[in-house]
Amino acid sequence: MTNNPLLGLTPPIPFDQVEPAHVQPAIGSLLEQSRAKIEEIAAAPAPRGWDNTMAALDTASDPLDLAVSVVRHLEGVVTTPELRDAWNVIQPEVSAFYSTIPLHAGLWNALTAYQTTDEAKALAGVRARFLKKTVDAFRRHGAALDPEGKKRLEALDVELAVTTTKFAQNVLDSTAAFEYYIEDEAKLAGLPPSAVAAARAAAQAKSRPGWRFSLQAPSYLAVMTYLDARDVRELFWRTYSRRAAEANAPLIEKILELRRQKAQLLGFKDFADFNLVDRMAKTGGAAQAFLRDLRAKTEPAFHRENEALRVFSGLPSLEPWDTAYYAEKQRAAQYAFEEEDLRPYFPLEQVVAGMFELVHRLYGISVVEGPRVPVWHPEVKYYEIRDEDGTLLGGFYADWHPRDTKRGGAWMDAFVTGYIHDHQWRPHVGLMCGNMTAPVDGKPALLTHREVETIFHEFGHLLHHTLCRIEVKSLAGTNVAWDFVELPSQIMENWCWERESLDLFARHYQTGATIPGELFNKMRAARTFRGANAQMRQLGFGTVDLALHIDYDPARDGDPIKYSNEILRHFMPAALPGDYAMLAAFTHLFADSTGYGAGYYSYKWAEVLDADAFTRFKSEGIFNRETGRSFRECILSKGDSQDPAELFRAFMGRDPDPNALLVRLGLL
Repeated sequence: MTNNPLLGLTPPIPFDQVEPAHVQPAIGSLLEQSRAKIEEIAAAPAPRGWDNTMAALDTASDPLDLAVSVVRHLEGVVTTPELRDAWNVIQPEVSAFYSTIPLHAGLWNALTAYQTTDEAKALAGVRARFLKKTVDAFRRHGAALDPEGKKRLEALDVELAVTTTKFAQNVLDSTAAFEYYIEDEAKLAGLPPSAVAAARAAAQAKSRPGWRFSLQAPSYLAVMTYLDARDVRELFWRTYSRRAAEANAPLIEKILELRRQKAQLLGFKDFADFNLVDRMAKTGGAAQAFLRDLRAKTEPAFHRENEALRVFSGLPSLEPWDTAYYAEKQRAAQYAFEEEDLRPYFPLEQVVAGMFELVHRLYGISVVEGPRVPVWHPEVKYYEIRDEDGTLLGGFYADWHPRDTKRGGAWMDAFVTGYIHDHQWRPHVGLMCGNMTAPVDGKPALLTHREVETIFHEFGHLLHHTLCRIEVKSLAGTNVAWDFVELPSQIMENWCWERESLDLFARHYQTGATIPGELFNKMRAARTFRGANAQMRQLGFGTVDLALHIDYDPARDGDPIKYSNEILRHFMPAALPGDYAMLAAFTHLFADSTGYGAGYYSYKWAEVLDADAFTRFKSEGIFNRETGRSFRECILSKGDSQDPAELFRAFMGRDPDPNALLVRLGLL
C-alpha cells in the first residue's frame, strides 16, 4: 500500500489518516527494518564503540516503536472491530520481535565484547549506567539461555501478549455492553443535578427517553454514591464487580501460569522476584513486608471507621453497595460537606489552565495550546511545553471524556521519548487520557475534586516524561523503576489541597469566585475522612497481586478469583458475595504482559516518597521556585540516569521517612 501514514512517521502524527488496512503492511515493513538494524549492530566491524553498539541499540527500533504505540493507542481510544482485528493480527509478531532482542546471540556477543573494551571500562554517568543495565537486562531476559530455552521464552512472551490483550478487550466490551435506563423521574432521588443532567444527555445521545446510566466512571460513581434506590445500587455494584468474569476467568489462570513459567525459565523463584529485581523493592518478599507493615499501622483505624459507618447507617450490617452511599451521607453530616459542593469550582478548562500556571511558577516552563495538528477525536487538544529560553521540550495530547469506544481509567503514555543526539534535541511527544465528567446542558465540564486530582496525577507523569534531558532514550522520561515512577505523578496531587494553589484554578464557573473559606476548611477537614479505608483498599489490591505472583498454587488453591476474594475480604468494609469477581476486570494486573503484575504495591511505595517529598515544599513554600528547580533537577529531568534512591536523597538530603504518609492520612 502506497502512502501508508504509519511509515516514516514524524510529529505531528497523522492520527486522522490511519486506517485498519494500513496496520499490517506498515508494521510488517517496520519489523523488517528493525530486524535489519539489529543484524547490522551485531555484525558491525571492529572496533566496538559506543556509537556502533550502545547508541545504535538505543534507537534501533524507533520507527517501529512509534508506529506500534500509535496503533495500540488508537485501538484503546477509538476502537472499531476492524482496528481491533488488525491490532490482534500484528501484535504476536511485534511481541516476538521485542522478546527476541535480548535472545539474539550476535547482539549479546556484541554487548559483551564492547563491555571488555577500554572505552567501556572508562564510561561514567548515564553511559555507564546504560551499559550495565542493558547487559543485566539481557541476561535477566534470557541472553544466556540455550537455543531451546530461547525458543521457549519467545513463545511464552507471544502467548502472554496475546492473552493479556484479549483480557483488556473483554473488559472494554463488558463495560460498554451495560446500560440502564430510568424513565420515572422519581427513581432518580438522591442524585445530584449534575449526574441527572449527564444521564439525560446520555439518553438523548442514544435517542431514548429518560435517563441513561452506564459503568463508565462518572456515571457508575454517581449511582453508587448518591442514588437512593438501593436495588439499583446493588445491580450496578454486582454488574461492575463481575465485568468480563466468565470470559476472563480462564485468562487469569493462563496469564499467571505463563508468568510463572517465564520467571522459572529465567532462573527466578517466582514472577515477583523476576519483575522486582530492577526496582526499588528488589524482591517480592520485601514488597510484601512493606505492605504488611502499612497494614498493621492502618488496620485499627480501618475497623473504627467501619463500625462508625455501620452505626451511622442504622443498619445491622452494610452491604458493599451501601458503603459509598452512606459514607457520603456520613461525610455530609460530620463535616457539613459533600463532594458535589465543590463541582461548580472545577470547570475543566480552568483547572487545566491553573495547573499550567502552577508548573510555570514551579519549574519555569510554559504550557500553551499548540498549532492545529491531526487528532483521533474532535475532543482532543494538543499542547506544547517550552522552557524558559523558548526551547520546545515536547508536545502532548489531552483526551478527557468517556466514550464507548475508549477504555476506562486515566493514563499517560509516550509516543516519542526525546533525547539529545549529536548536540541536537529531539522533543518528547506524549498524551494524557481520562474518563472525566463531560460538559452537559451548555455548561462546561464540571469536575469532582477527585477528577481534578486525577488530572494533576497524569500531568505529573507527563512532566516526568517531558522535562527529562539526557542522551540515552532508553533511560529517559518515565523509563524508571515502577515503584519510583509514581512519585512525580502523586506529588502533583498535593497542590489540589493547598489554598494558594487552589486559588489559581478553583473558581466558580459562573461568578469566578474562589472557594469560600468555610467550604475550603470543610474540604480540608474531610480530607482524611475514611482515610484508613482508602489505604486498606490499595493495600488489599497490592497484597492480592503479590500473593498471586508469589504464593498462589493452582493445584492447591484452585480458582484464582476465589483465592483472591479470600484475601480481599480482610481489606474491604463489607462482606463480599460469593460471586465477586473484581479480579476479572483488574486491568492493572492483567491487561499487559507485565503491567503492574507483582508491582501494584508501587502506588503505596511511591506514596511514601511523595508524602515525604512534599514536606519540603510545605516547609519552603509550595510555589518556591528554588524548591521547584531542585525537584526538576533532581527528579524530573533525570529519568533513570541514576539510582532512584540516590535521586530522592539528592532532593531531600536523606532517605524517605515512612511516617510522612501516615501523618498525611491522619493515622499518626
